[in-house]
Amino acid sequence: MHALTAAHPELPMRSLARVTRLDNGQSVVVRINDRGPFVEGRIVDLSRAAARILGLIEDGLAEVRVEAFGPADPQDRAAVSGFLPRRNTASARGGGN
Repeated sequence: MHALTAAHPELPMRSLARVTRLDNGQSVVVRINDRGPFVEGRIVDLSRAAARILGLIEDGLAEVRVEAFGPADPQDRAAVSGFLPRRNTASARGGGN
């Protein structure tokens, strides 16, 4: 709730994205940590901390632009870009399940 995170239907988990509120130009960089939103016409759900930065706590909804940055962790680049087969991803990250 206090982290700068967001839910997006397609961006890779743990990737970073800049969300910019179009009516006031405010922006925040968030980490994608969930899937959603599941409401037609919405493209992203923000954590309370991210919504506060964009001034959305009182407004609730606003038009935004979402720009993907890529993986949050350079070691995740293999899984995101497809350069390594998925079966090698755990060893590339130093373990994992």
